[in-house]
Amino acid sequence: MEGNLLIKNGQVVNSTGTFRGDVLTRGEKIVAVGQDLPATDVQQVIDASDLLVFPGVIDPHTHIQLDTGIYQTADDWAIGTRVAAAGGVTTVIDFATQFPGQTVKQAVRNRHDEVGGKTLVDYGLHCMLTDIPPKDTELREWMKTLLSLGVPAIKLYTTYRPNYYQDDSSLLRAFRAAATTGVLTMMHAENDAIVSAETARLVTAGKTSLAYHAAARPGLAEAEAVHRLLFLAQTAKASLYVVHCSTNEAVELIADARHQGQSAIAETCPQYLFLDDALYAGDHPERVIMQPPLRSRANVLRQQELLRRRFIHSIGTDHCEYTLAQKTMTPDFTKTPGGIPGLETSLPLLYTFAVGENGIPLPRLVQLMSTNPARIFGLYPQKGIVRPGSDADLVLYEPNGKHTITAAKLHGVSGYTPYEGITVQGKVRTTISRGRIVYENDVFPISGGGQFVPGTAFPADSLPA
Repeated sequence: MEGNLLIKNGQVVNSTGTFRGDVLTRGEKIVAVGQDLPATDVQQVIDASDLLVFPGVIDPHTHIQLDTGIYQTADDWAIGTRVAAAGGVTTVIDFATQFPGQTVKQAVRNRHDEVGGKTLVDYGLHCMLTDIPPKDTELREWMKTLLSLGVPAIKLYTTYRPNYYQDDSSLLRAFRAAATTGVLTMMHAENDAIVSAETARLVTAGKTSLAYHAAARPGLAEAEAVHRLLFLAQTAKASLYVVHCSTNEAVELIADARHQGQSAIAETCPQYLFLDDALYAGDHPERVIMQPPLRSRANVLRQQELLRRRFIHSIGTDHCEYTLAQKTMTPDFTKTPGGIPGLETSLPLLYTFAVGENGIPLPRLVQLMSTNPARIFGLYPQKGIVRPGSDADLVLYEPNGKHTITAAKLHGVSGYTPYEGITVQGKVRTTISRGRIVYENDVFPISGGGQFVPGTAFPADSLPA
């Protein structure tokens, strides 16, 4: 549904605080926020007296319509952004993979072509570098090209040999080029030698069932890689964003580096805050095959504590919609595609944690899931805040009532959820993207209409809280 909207008497939540009031949108923008706003030239008035009004969630880490060269997810951009809308996500930031022989410009162009105007909500892009050029001058030009295309971040890997892996020399070169251009470096941090050795040991012992997935990728591999990456990034004076931190050691290393003045950011995902490695010994280990894997219950509780203590700065989902058939096609963990769906469940899970005992304040929830990602990836204040002049990206969240997460009620194509049976507090009632109601009470009134939102260079002197 499109047209000017007036949202009345909602509890508006920004990262700076909350207040009860109205939000008026005209076209794609918020034009007024206050009390008793007039309904002049308004096509629809929404009574939000019993609702929370959040800025739209920004998921900075998704893999919609992913093709790894080995596996391909079953969704496309229409499906993926529909799932996002049902979860209150109004902007997804995904990846343009630079396949061997491609320039970064070709990689970004190809990803836009794949999107093909199908998105229901807005999208941004990072660039996944896999084929780093030998000349530093060319590498710097690539970084400048990405910024000119509105792609302010690159992603590199310390594992997945040979497709994505980069050695320390290549990482250092990339860090230096990023530092001189203002590009933010995102890192998947797992020590490849440790992972490869542990996997080989398990295979030799005949321990290849899905129950052994976590053992093949121990927390030590992540902690060592984060320690090394922080050192390399500091040497290069580059800003570092570590994706999907699964261990408390990784988060604490980043916190220590920040305390020393380093530009470093920790992202985690709902799975590392709510699920633990006991699930690998359960009836459905396929639902939790992901990289990095789930950790111990003690680690999960520590991650929650670190979140409360503001050691974590961004929440992504690492959303990846392989189907249940793909996840169960083999009993061998070395051949099972890694990745789980999470876009639709992220906000209800985090909201439930926020309002629970010893949780986090609602403004902090907004900071983690909207404002900080907007600031980090150059979308603020266009996104990430409810204020005049910003995009009319809003989530109306119904805080009352409890709901059980079940795959049968979700809107993706995976056929499963790792959060099956978990009870959450409240639900997304309405999602508004650029002033358009894209989801309401389990209905998608329109299709398409999402846009690419270009990001800008990361402000290294303004780290998110």
